[in-house]
Amino acid sequence: MAEGVTVAEGVEPEWELPPIFCPLDPAVNPARRRVERRAIDCIDQWGLCADARERVRVIGTRSADFYARFAPDAGEDGLLAAALWVYWGFAFDDARCDTGFYRGRPSEFVPMAARIQRALESPVATADGDVFARSLQDIAARFHRAGTPVQFQRFVAAHRAWLVGVAWQIANEARGHMPGLEDYVTMRLHSAGGEPTFAMLEIANGSEVAAAEMDSPIVRALTEMAILVAALDNDGHSLLRELEGHTVQNIYSVLQSETGGPFEEALQAAACLRDRVLLQFLRLRDRVRPRLSEPGRCYVDGLAHGIRGNAEWGLKVPRYGKDGISDDESPGIAWAEKPLDDSREPLPIPSIAWWWDV
Repeated sequence: MAEGVTVAEGVEPEWELPPIFCPLDPAVNPARRRVERRAIDCIDQWGLCADARERVRVIGTRSADFYARFAPDAGEDGLLAAALWVYWGFAFDDARCDTGFYRGRPSEFVPMAARIQRALESPVATADGDVFARSLQDIAARFHRAGTPVQFQRFVAAHRAWLVGVAWQIANEARGHMPGLEDYVTMRLHSAGGEPTFAMLEIANGSEVAAAEMDSPIVRALTEMAILVAALDNDGHSLLRELEGHTVQNIYSVLQSETGGPFEEALQAAACLRDRVLLQFLRLRDRVRPRLSEPGRCYVDGLAHGIRGNAEWGLKVPRYGKDGISDDESPGIAWAEKPLDDSREPLPIPSIAWWWDV
């Protein structure tokens, strides 16, 4: 793994993250507080948290507030189902992906993840005592009640892609490998969890998009761009906590590894990359939205809400504080009035350059 930059605990970094450019309107579901209370009751009933500190950490993800920004018009039960998976996903990520026994152990992570995936797919409860499998089956039952078979199977496929991306990330860590930019972007499109998060939009909103629209190149491009913008924003939100004493795979460490330049240049280059993707998202959305059905427009609007909502949530959620628990805002991040890079040229990353050709 490349050496990268670390920040000692209690020491303020000498660099600042560029402001976030996001000319999208904020919105939030008015039911978020009720959904949060209902979700916490479920988390306690599941026994998802091993101890009081872990419970504070999971509840501190503010996942109900998070998804209330993705689906501001969703009904309460649909929003609850989606928010529960977000709480579950953060808990699973902390316990079995980012830290804990499976970190750097791909040969053991993969079979565990496959069993978790099967718990989601199985229509009946299993005898497995795994708390994550049992709670995921409860969420799946809620998805079945709130959504359609098509919507559920789209989520199942997205969930599988997420676990594959996480396995790739863990494999890199196990062999001390820093991916190049092409591989990192491809991996991050999956490992960030954006696919299942956006796949829940249909379930939460109660609106199924026809396959001819959902699977069209332009809607696929919009989905992937929304995932990447949110993933890169999260790389910024979590940067300080992640760099306290260890090296990680994020857009900044990848860019610095490729160029060999100072960390400050990587910060600027990452913001330029992110802004170019967001501007292309906005151009494509404005072009295609008038031609979409009502469910299609609802979905594309949800992608935009998700970009803005994820950025807002990440600025203040305790998860991205220094200890992942304290209720303080992530330092050094502000809003920008204009993009750092407004080029219309495709990014020189082959696996995503097609976004500029649809």
